[in-house]
Amino acid sequence: MGKRTDTKEKMVQAAKELIRQRGFNATAFADVLERSGTSRGSVYFHFPGGKTQLAVEAAEAHAFEQVEIIDRAAGEATSAVQLVERYVDLGRDGMIAGDYGRGCGIAPLITEGAAENSAEIAETGRRAFTQMTDRLAFHFVAFGVERSAARVLAEAVIASIEGAMITSRALRSPAPYESVRTVLVNHAAGVAPKSARRPRG
Repeated sequence: MGKRTDTKEKMVQAAKELIRQRGFNATAFADVLERSGTSRGSVYFHFPGGKTQLAVEAAEAHAFEQVEIIDRAAGEATSAVQLVERYVDLGRDGMIAGDYGRGCGIAPLITEGAAENSAEIAETGRRAFTQMTDRLAFHFVAFGVERSAARVLAEAVIASIEGAMITSRALRSPAPYESVRTVLVNHAAGVAPKSARRPRG
């Protein structure tokens, strides 16, 4: 992902947050301009590929942010179990702080049909989820989890968080996060070597 100007970065971040809150189809360029405080001429200059390009860059930004969060959580953890706990807790706390109005910046591109109409969007969705899963698996392996088990655990964490986002918003409750946390922690404890702990720093 190339370096963006401040104006373009503001538009991408605005689009990412709007897609997380409203979905893809309900996010229009006018909304992005209003939230980012940018001019209409910015659309044609920065996004000649239209809404498809904006959605792709917003999804990429969301994935990049999630990878940074995973890395930060891993840096604060000393085991695979702690990494799972911290990552799920961050998702739960973000949902509560956002008054149950936050979703995923990638999932709407898939569930609302955008990926079916654009091979570029479809590929971006696959790549974004793969990046997040790969990063979690990398850290699980570093904590001593066997590679294939680390991959399964990473996929389960991402899938569980995605589901918890939806049900937590619907119920306006953190309970789904607490439930997936319990199940994922139990599984992580079962596949992680009891003595493997990576020192902080």
